[in-house]
Amino acid sequence: MKSFARLFLSLDETNKTNEKVKVLKDYFNSVPDSDKMHMLALFAGRKPKRQINSTLVRNWAIEASNIPPWLFEESYHVVGDLAETMSLLMPRNTGTSSKTLTEWIAEINALGDKTEEEKKLWLLESWAMLDSSERFVFNKLLTGSFRVGVSQSLVVKALAEISKIDAPTLTHRIMGGWQPETYTYQQLIQEQGAADDISRPYPFFLAYPIQETSEKQKSAEELKMSLGDEAQWQAEWKWDGIRSQMIKRGGKIFIWSRGEDLSTDKFPELHPFLNALPDGTVLDGELLSFANGIPMPFNVLQTRIGRKNINKKILEESPVAVIAYDCLENNGEDIRYKTQMERRQILEKLQSGTPFPDLFHISVLISFATWDELATIREQSRAMIAEGIMLKRKSAAYQVGRKRGDWWKWKIDPLSVDAVMIYAQKGHGRRADLYTDYTFAVWDGDKLVPFAKAYSGLTDAEINKVDYFIKRNTLEKFGPVRTVKPELVFEIGFEGINRSTRHKSGIALRFPRILRWRHDKPKEEADTLDSLRALLGE
Repeated sequence: MKSFARLFLSLDETNKTNEKVKVLKDYFNSVPDSDKMHMLALFAGRKPKRQINSTLVRNWAIEASNIPPWLFEESYHVVGDLAETMSLLMPRNTGTSSKTLTEWIAEINALGDKTEEEKKLWLLESWAMLDSSERFVFNKLLTGSFRVGVSQSLVVKALAEISKIDAPTLTHRIMGGWQPETYTYQQLIQEQGAADDISRPYPFFLAYPIQETSEKQKSAEELKMSLGDEAQWQAEWKWDGIRSQMIKRGGKIFIWSRGEDLSTDKFPELHPFLNALPDGTVLDGELLSFANGIPMPFNVLQTRIGRKNINKKILEESPVAVIAYDCLENNGEDIRYKTQMERRQILEKLQSGTPFPDLFHISVLISFATWDELATIREQSRAMIAEGIMLKRKSAAYQVGRKRGDWWKWKIDPLSVDAVMIYAQKGHGRRADLYTDYTFAVWDGDKLVPFAKAYSGLTDAEINKVDYFIKRNTLEKFGPVRTVKPELVFEIGFEGINRSTRHKSGIALRFPRILRWRHDKPKEEADTLDSLRALLGE
């Protein structure tokens, strides 16, 4: 654990890419192979299952710290991170544990069969044998809050330099549902180490944004200057669904989301079309809810996300189909090296022969002669239930990760309203002492009604100014939440809007964020609830 804690803290202390890669290489070169695989799993988001609920962990931490509960809670509000709060408040321990990361994770996983008293005894003994930095990382693992400030691509880069295997190959080998207890380091670095896993998806190719907000609009002339001849590109709608890979290998089918969640059982209505695919086929596309052959808004599909059991009612209210836009494997051959046009022809042939055309759609190519014409078509995106347009170079291979040059997403400008900040809460991590999480309201008659929360979009300098205002204009305190004098106005952007019975305003927004601070607008000129309802078409 000492080596892993040192790695975690070293990565957290630097923003320099080369230093992070060096730290990662040092770790790979100094720990047992089993720890390497557990580290890869953690950095890929595969955290140990939480075996002790947070209330018990908190109560036992208060007992171990020997302080009053109110003081623990106040400390937590200041620090903003439960794992760090617990590690700071416990008595100093100069000793250290000789257990490896693998051994600690095995013990955490074994807690499921223990009684509450056995869990408490184990946890108190574990805390007693760890120093402060080890406790911090241990607590992160225990509470399921493990996050690290390094991308998977950097981890792969470090491993590639050590193993002498190219990064795209390694990225592919750590995709899928492998477990560090059964997938060894030697299997990973062997030339054919991952070939036997028929469920393994390919790394997703991600588009680079052309523009995200109205302040960064790209004119048709600028597009021509940056992308060149229109004839080199194909355009498609950018669908708002669940990006997925659909696999048929060895007579079995698999559906993987972009977040590497195996979701096969969550979409049973897709199984007939997948089973009908030729063996050795991998499709890339979007899962969307459909009605009468037309895509439905994302909020309809959202009712199925996170559901453990998919019942008949859900299947009827949110029927799902696929809009495929790429083919990555054909007849068992990895065809990512082929051009966009060649892969498209293979995809069209597969779709034309399906007995399930209502489930297996293909992304329609948008016909356009000039960038000006495409810019006009793009304005129809919302009517198409799309987020904008995808541009793909016809000669492009299917690459790994977000690469600038061959795939671009040209999203429409977000919807927006001007709103008043009424509540604030401190952030986490490096912003734990700053108010960075805000609640916004619009007018309903002479009352301000909350409708959205947002915590992104401001610069560090703006956050400091807002924090200064909040600390001097707090009206009430409710635990960590502060009621703020309603004075600051912000433009809030969002991708979609839907009715909601769970919110006081009756409104739910998709991806709300702060577009800008409206210094020029008094609170009386903020938008109204009727403005939001108008966006719903009421």
